Amino acid sequence: MRHAYSVETVRAAEKALMARLPEGALMRRAAAGLAVACGDLLRRNGRVYGSRVLLLVGSGDNGGDTLYAGARLARRGAGVRALLTSPDKVHAAALAALLAAGGQVLEGPDLGAFGPVDLVVDGITGIGGRGGLRPEAAELVRAVTGGHAPVLAVDLPSGVEADTGQVLGAAVRADATVTFGAYKPGLLIDPAAGHAGALRLVDIGLAAELPARPDLEALQYADVAALLPVPGAESDKYRRGVVGVAAGSERYPGAAVLAVAGALHGGAGAVRYAGPGARAVIARFPETLVHPGPPSKAGRVQAWVVGPGLGDSSAAAGAVSDVLASDVPVLVDADGLRLMDAAAVRSRTAATVLTPHAGEAAALLGVPREEVEAGRLAAVRELAGRYHATVLLKGSTTLVAEPGDTPVRVNPTGTSWLATAGSGDVLSGLTGSLLAAGLAPRDAASVGAHLHGLAARRASDGAPVAAQDVATALPAAWRDVRA
Repeated sequence: MRHAYSVETVRAAEKALMARLPEGALMRRAAAGLAVACGDLLRRNGRVYGSRVLLLVGSGDNGGDTLYAGARLARRGAGVRALLTSPDKVHAAALAALLAAGGQVLEGPDLGAFGPVDLVVDGITGIGGRGGLRPEAAELVRAVTGGHAPVLAVDLPSGVEADTGQVLGAAVRADATVTFGAYKPGLLIDPAAGHAGALRLVDIGLAAELPARPDLEALQYADVAALLPVPGAESDKYRRGVVGVAAGSERYPGAAVLAVAGALHGGAGAVRYAGPGARAVIARFPETLVHPGPPSKAGRVQAWVVGPGLGDSSAAAGAVSDVLASDVPVLVDADGLRLMDAAAVRSRTAATVLTPHAGEAAALLGVPREEVEAGRLAAVRELAGRYHATVLLKGSTTLVAEPGDTPVRVNPTGTSWLATAGSGDVLSGLTGSLLAAGLAPRDAASVGAHLHGLAARRASDGAPVAAQDVATALPAAWRDVRA
């Protein structure tokens, strides 16, 4: 599992570690790992010896890491030059090391005399930056990153917010980021994550100084595999979990079909469907147990999914209220989010999972959609606390939060091909089946998002994909995780 920590936590850990190490040892560890990553990038398109490396160097430790790494590359035969964004605040010892190794300092952003560049290293601000790049730094970045050379960010792309994932102004867009000691939340949460490129964590010995509880975590294959509900020899359809689906309408029968598809392909032992889309559901999935409604009359279930394609009729509102009155875990999506009574959600004793996209989250919070998209971490935490529910905030990076101080989870498998009609209905059914199988709400939402992303990648393979294809690919995603 990837763990991410706030800047304050990382700095406290670094301070504790530096107190036990010789002066400068921690920076040299970071620089050594950074130099190796630079060398790997350079070798992809040629070799380190004779390559041309441009360092964008800011003040403080981030600039020091960059300069020390540049010195290592220069000793290996690379032509290294540095542009200093704050010459009066540069790390003096690191600059001396670069010059002693044969590196040079450029007087301005005119690179005509330097010739082509094979690698740009962004060491302007790192985790200490706030509010985007200053105008002069932003102009410098535009001038030197407009070519074909890859850009590698040091610790964090300059200009993005380390703790929140926000991008509040001009920022570097890197092809890769080398971060030290621990991941930072902004490397995993969009929009900042979209600026980071491929991530590489350099171990500088910080693990023992970090607290057990991170601020953010991302499940990896092994974590998901350990949570997957796999039937045993004595399992039957009821022990595997029966999920109820209250979805669809005369206008949107397809939502019912897709939610049921997600549940069936997601491992449910059985699916009970309650609603007006029974004919469409049975035509596609004859194994479904159908009932015209209300949901409470459909039969016993271990979890409910309510909302996709319900519309805004009085019958739809009644279905949402009926489901929320049950004593089993409930997932509320789409139209259900508009129709649910907030007080009824907060007063439930069984688990509740809400799965809004940014627009729905904005409506629930009473803020503009742009505010949610710019501050996804704050939004998902606020929703979880306000509604006393586990919240899965869909989007370019899916976030899962629950009330209290447990770490927010971020899903690393998302793909832009999921931005298609009906894919959220499939996710709802899938996550509902995991709730019915007995997974805790945060685990069900996290595993559901992970499998959903993997299935989309499998189904699309770089080409357009429909929601029904994502549902069909779910068993293959299970196999991928368990392989």
